[in-house]
Formats: sequence, structure tokens, C-alpha cells
Amino acid sequence: MRIEIWSDVVCPWCYVGKRRLETALSTFDHADEVEVVYRSFELDPSAPHHGHELSTAVIARKYGRSEDEMRDMQQQLVDLAAEEGLAFRLFETVHTNTVDAHRLLQLALETGGPALQRELKEALLAAYFLRAEDVGDHAVLTAVATSAGLDEARVGEVLASDEYAEAVAADIAQARAYGATGVPFFVIDRKYGVAGAQPAAAFSQVLDQAWSEAHPTLQMAGGDAEACGPDGCAI
Repeated sequence: MRIEIWSDVVCPWCYVGKRRLETALSTFDHADEVEVVYRSFELDPSAPHHGHELSTAVIARKYGRSEDEMRDMQQQLVDLAAEEGLAFRLFETVHTNTVDAHRLLQLALETGGPALQRELKEALLAAYFLRAEDVGDHAVLTAVATSAGLDEARVGEVLASDEYAEAVAADIAQARAYGATGVPFFVIDRKYGVAGAQPAAAFSQVLDQAWSEAHPTLQMAGGDAEACGPDGCAI
């Protein structure tokens, strides 16, 4: 089974949704046969590449709220994230561009497969939400990527170019083709779509359903009857 997740590294609900999916997978009988792949999605491609303004002020303007109102709303999300074991520092995060982070996630997938990509995804989310680091800054991205296991020289080459930009754009186009207007957005075996940070129970339900459909159990009809086997034929 393959789970593709469209998300952004500055999306708080993406981090919460990631944890909830992981909770569901922890009790899924076939978790060792599940491959998780992350796909790119930019919430704000126009964001500056070196963020300085706090996200709270930017989001408040976007939704026509005061900063005090937005901080109250963010506090609710901070409290909710804490229930998933995440200590968000939302009031310290900066509004920053994420295309370079996504290009590195594409690099990780190509060079180290889904396992390395997952390591980098978690590291980027933790850097932004738990340490309030600017994940649009190349120095931060280099430190995070190399700590996750990527080759420092290749990270530098990618950041100095536009390598993997087409792959990022292709992921975003696929999300739109699926009808996704926000993230997180989960696609299971290219058949089931799950929008938003659903509760772990909802993920468990769709995982069981997808697995059952992909691996149907034969329904036996009739009762026992005479048959032949390795030890001979019943008489």
C-alpha cells in the first residue's frame, strides 16, 4: 500500500495530520507493507525567501483579523498540537518561502527513497514549528538536510540551482488535478483521498478499507464436502 501526502513544511495542520496518521499506522496490522511518500505543495509561493515578518501578522492581514484575535486562534492550535505531543512555537515562526525545502525533499526521495525523505520531512517540520527556524534560509536548510542524512555537497548544488523545481511543480499540478485546494491531503493507492488532519480513527478506518479492497478475503460457500488432498482422497 502506498500513501502519498501533499503538504507544506509551514502548515501546522500538516504536522498534526502527520502525527495522527502515524498513530493510526502504529496499530495497523500491515504497517510494515505501507510506503509513505511526501508530495510538494506551496501554501504561499509569493512568500519571501528569507522571512523576517512573524507569521501571526501575515495571517491576521490575510483573514482580516487583529493580531490579538489571530494569537487566540493560534493558541487553540498550539493546545491541540500538544495533545499530539508537539510543542508548537507558532508565535515565533516567520513567513517564509518553502520551494527550496520542497526541492530538497525531492532530492531526498530520489537519492534515499521514501525513508530518507520521511526523515527530512520530520526534520523540516520540527525546525519550523518546534524551534521556530526559518526554513527558507539556505543555511538552515543545509543544516537540517545534512542532519537528516543528505549529502552536504548535493544539498549545496541543489540550493544553488533550480534543480527539482519541475518535480515540485508537477506535484502541485497533480494535487490540483485531484481537486485538492488545501493541505494536508492524503491519497491511498491512488484510490482514496483524505482531506485535512483527520482524527487517527478516521485514518484507521480508511486504511482497513483500502487494504481489504486490495487484498480481498475469499468467502467460502457451502459446507464441508469430500475432496482430495496431499494425503489422499476422502471416501
